[in-house]
Amino acid sequence: MPPPLLDCLLTNAHGAALTVTNYGGRIVRLLVPDRHGVPGDVVLGYDDLNQYLSGNLYFGALIGRVGNRTANGEFTLLGKQYRLAKNNGNHGLHGGPGGFHQVFWNMTPQAGGQAVILKYHSPDGEEGYPGNLDVTVTYTLTDDNAVVIDYAAVADQATPVNLTHHSFFNLAGAGSGDILQHMLQINGAFFCPVDVGLIPTGERRHVTGTPFDFIDPHPIGERIGAEDQQLSFGKGYDHNWILSKQGKELSLAASVSDPSSGRVMEVWTTEPGLQFYSGNFLSGTDVGKGHKVYARRSGFCLEAQHFPDALHHPEFPSIVLAPGDTYRQQTIYKFGVVR
Repeated sequence: MPPPLLDCLLTNAHGAALTVTNYGGRIVRLLVPDRHGVPGDVVLGYDDLNQYLSGNLYFGALIGRVGNRTANGEFTLLGKQYRLAKNNGNHGLHGGPGGFHQVFWNMTPQAGGQAVILKYHSPDGEEGYPGNLDVTVTYTLTDDNAVVIDYAAVADQATPVNLTHHSFFNLAGAGSGDILQHMLQINGAFFCPVDVGLIPTGERRHVTGTPFDFIDPHPIGERIGAEDQQLSFGKGYDHNWILSKQGKELSLAASVSDPSSGRVMEVWTTEPGLQFYSGNFLSGTDVGKGHKVYARRSGFCLEAQHFPDALHHPEFPSIVLAPGDTYRQQTIYKFGVVR
């Protein structure tokens, strides 16, 4: 029998509120003020926690062991081949059907009501991955309306680890329509082109002259329908940007603003890549908060990560965690307004 569904409410002094559940470590509610000081929920999801058990697999969830796609559902590590579930066509996606988005985390609220710690023990062989992995994720809601996500993990064998967070955002409010007028800026001059299965080819392509140029802000919908093979493969944006940074320093990866509400979200991360997904596979089948239908492109994701399919691309930053080492990552979603 599964553990009970639990949630934890975090609040700050400036009207923001964050609710996290132990199922998938999900953010299920995130209230931040608009330009008039009126709070609104900016993440897609459901009113009832039980709906997450049968609804969209990834709304607000923690993703692991390996986020994004692994080609052909297999990899070789230290001379041994490992086979994963193929849950995205011929490929493995987001840690498999029983990945971290589907498990129950041990959740411990912290004193002060502004942080919660989640822990999960992933046993050797879970979803086909080697080694025991112990993961700790801390959500903190700061008084400057930032959601700070700190990740740490240790393993007793070499194993791939690429954790990320999968909230679908709509800064006008969940269920308020599409996100095509949101203005997006990404601090990355290169992205990773993919094949028809959305597996990176290994090329690092400069964004200049392409619909992937968000070095300066552009509306998400401005070029999403352009005649472009990469957009055709992804049915929109579903690609990894290579962030303009030298190492693992915390840096600004992207910023998004919504003209209607005035809300602004900045994404800061220690990770080298950022997956921008424009909600292309939302289909109107999900009835979410307030009985509102989540139609195509009614939410977007900005997932800080290492590059997709890194296990098959030695030229990409490695995602292999060695025993005795500690995986660490920090990603921050910081909210403000423009008047």
